[in-house]
Amino acid sequence: MSGPLRLVPDEAGPDWAEQTVQLRTLPRKRRRQAVPAQPVEPQEQLDLSPDPLDELAERLADVCADAVHPYEIAAFLESDGLSDEQAGLLYGRPDAFTVAEELFEKVERRYPGPSAEFANPWRADPWRCVVRGLVFALPGLGYLLGANLFAATRMRFGLPSGMLALSVATLVSWSWNQALAHRSYAWLGRGRRRAAGLCLAVGAPLGALVAATAGYVVGGPLGALCFAAGQSGYLAAATVLLVLGREKFLLLALAPSAVGAGVVLAVDVPQPVRTVVLLSSLGLAVGLATREIVRCLRSEQDSTALRLPLLHELPHLLFGLAVGALTLIAGLGTTVHQAVRTGAAEGASASPTGPAMIALTLSLGLAEWLLFRYRAMAVAALRTSHTPAAFARRTGGVLLGCLFIYLTTVAALDAAATVLWPGAPALGVPELGALLLLGGSLWLALLLNAFGLSWSTALICLAAAGAECTALLTGVDPTVLQLIGCGAAAAVLTAIAGPVLGRTTKHR
Repeated sequence: MSGPLRLVPDEAGPDWAEQTVQLRTLPRKRRRQAVPAQPVEPQEQLDLSPDPLDELAERLADVCADAVHPYEIAAFLESDGLSDEQAGLLYGRPDAFTVAEELFEKVERRYPGPSAEFANPWRADPWRCVVRGLVFALPGLGYLLGANLFAATRMRFGLPSGMLALSVATLVSWSWNQALAHRSYAWLGRGRRRAAGLCLAVGAPLGALVAATAGYVVGGPLGALCFAAGQSGYLAAATVLLVLGREKFLLLALAPSAVGAGVVLAVDVPQPVRTVVLLSSLGLAVGLATREIVRCLRSEQDSTALRLPLLHELPHLLFGLAVGALTLIAGLGTTVHQAVRTGAAEGASASPTGPAMIALTLSLGLAEWLLFRYRAMAVAALRTSHTPAAFARRTGGVLLGCLFIYLTTVAALDAAATVLWPGAPALGVPELGALLLLGGSLWLALLLNAFGLSWSTALICLAAAGAECTALLTGVDPTVLQLIGCGAAAAVLTAIAGPVLGRTTKHR
């Protein structure tokens, strides 16, 4: 492999012209003086290294010290024109790669640490993550305003009539919007803001229509079906605002529902007033989302044609479906189990899953911040680790630390929500373990998704959700189901995350 010659600076000696065209990787010739003034000892006369590779190692010390693999040194040698024949003739090695390997062993590593000028691309604004956690949790207050729309006198699987339709619509919305968000982010990552706006303009209304239709097919009271349709519309609008980075607008849209829910907890409010409050939040969310889409569509169109295959969104759609199913089982599993086991229409009267679901949704903002934090610390470890094994140990410690912080926060939020929730029983040890396993599985799945392992995470979570749903309908205790299902998913995801995220190539 040929490359540009590195010329030696002019030293103004008698043989400077010959030295100028020599390569840095070739040993310099040493000449004896024609007429030595005094007799010189043999060692001082020659002053040659017993191994010519030592001189090369000294000359290329900076290059070898900064290399993280012998191949980097081999590439440098080849760019300087060192061929395999020259390696054998000048250094007694069979090829340039052997020279590079020995140089890598001879020179001690001295990697530069993170400098003050180093800009980590994975820095995240913690306040923005707090806002995102709030917009994930505040929609739950809408159920307080719409509770009277469900017929409590007619029960299906222990749930008020219409709740099953709402659950199906929720599953469809979560899966559809997960795929829609991924596709929109893919367009934004390629600098195609107009294409992302067009994707959201078509996909968001279509997803809301599909979810509302699924709820209508399941059936229920008219009020409940209207609530499910409104929720589908809100989730579509929220997806648009979150993808385009307008969390504060979504917080503004949720303000009427949050205030209305607080009033409902204090005094009895007629259902028409509650409906108006719900419609105001829905109208604000849809209006703000439409405004942002229009702004995207007015962006300049890129002349280069680019297509993204729809098949790439399938694992994200399945992942959204699996996450939704696992979350619904955690929230409604006890009620459904009670109805299936006793054969009665009514489910359990008191369940500790309400505060647990609040804790899980509030923690999503922290989960997102920890994803950024992990990637930032992994990049820092990439710059400071001297060997691949040291890097794997550092990233493994960072992974366990982030997971510990997240699970500790979930447990603390559940304890706080239980205190504030009127009449809510505290979670027992098995129930708390199931909640933490669910939270850990979801966080690990999101992390692996960020590194491109979308099919693996989707299939693992989908298998856990399918097994839990099947066993729940046969009367198995939901807590045992979650301990086994989410525990197995967490174990498999951890086994994958350790080796995969310990590779340096995953963080470049």
